[in-house]
Amino acid sequence: MGITIADLMSCLDEIAPFTMAEAWDNVGLIVGDRRRDVQTVLVGLDPTNRLLDEAIDRRADTVITHHPAIFKPIPVIDTAEASGRFLETALSGRLNIIACHTNFDAVCGGVNDVLAAGLGLTNLQPLVPASQTSADGGGMGRIGRFREPLTRSAFVETLLEVLDSACLQTAGDIPETVVSVAVCGGSGSEFAELAFRYGADVYISAEIKHSTARWAEESGFCIVDGTHYATEKPAVRVLADRLRTFSQQHRWDLDIIETETERHPFHSVDRNSYR
Repeated sequence: MGITIADLMSCLDEIAPFTMAEAWDNVGLIVGDRRRDVQTVLVGLDPTNRLLDEAIDRRADTVITHHPAIFKPIPVIDTAEASGRFLETALSGRLNIIACHTNFDAVCGGVNDVLAAGLGLTNLQPLVPASQTSADGGGMGRIGRFREPLTRSAFVETLLEVLDSACLQTAGDIPETVVSVAVCGGSGSEFAELAFRYGADVYISAEIKHSTARWAEESGFCIVDGTHYATEKPAVRVLADRLRTFSQQHRWDLDIIETETERHPFHSVDRNSYR
């Protein structure tokens, strides 16, 4: 008997319960049929047309992304637009599209724990605990400590490596010694003051508002905008690995592959870039 989308959805619900998603979010099966058989699953961060082209090239029948292909009701599907082309390609190619978004952010071992663990933080606690009693320490954001204090330079080197970046954008000065760090993968500007109140030396997130950056500067607090992509990308591999483990444990004949074409949407340009 083949593995169906319904089976895959049950697996994902064990890894990151869909009930842990925020009320405004749209997670689960976005496009497809729960009755269809699944053979190859491609895992990525963003639901882009490039990712669908990769799925077709690599003969994947199912795509799992962190960010949902559809956030809100769509008044029209204009196939001249990128979002319309995405849906047209998915439907015409009979591709199943699934999203694990804020449920994978909040769950233990999800996006925020992956980012914190990559930095080497211990004694992790959520910045905003999940409402579910079964969440086992889950919630939005994390705050933790280094086993031994890091010098400013050591912290910067560690963070650059985790984010796979050549430079950092910060508001406020990085302390000479860093012990406690708060993180929120993706957009987390609204948790900056909470991280400060909880005693973090540095807060790492993305899409930091100008007003929040000014507040940090005036308050003597350091915020690092690590970009949405870089703070969440490490979790893609973890999700793929957990799917593989589940598949092996249940003796599923299922191929789980990670995207090889996905890249950071931003790149650096200086005055010499186009000379």
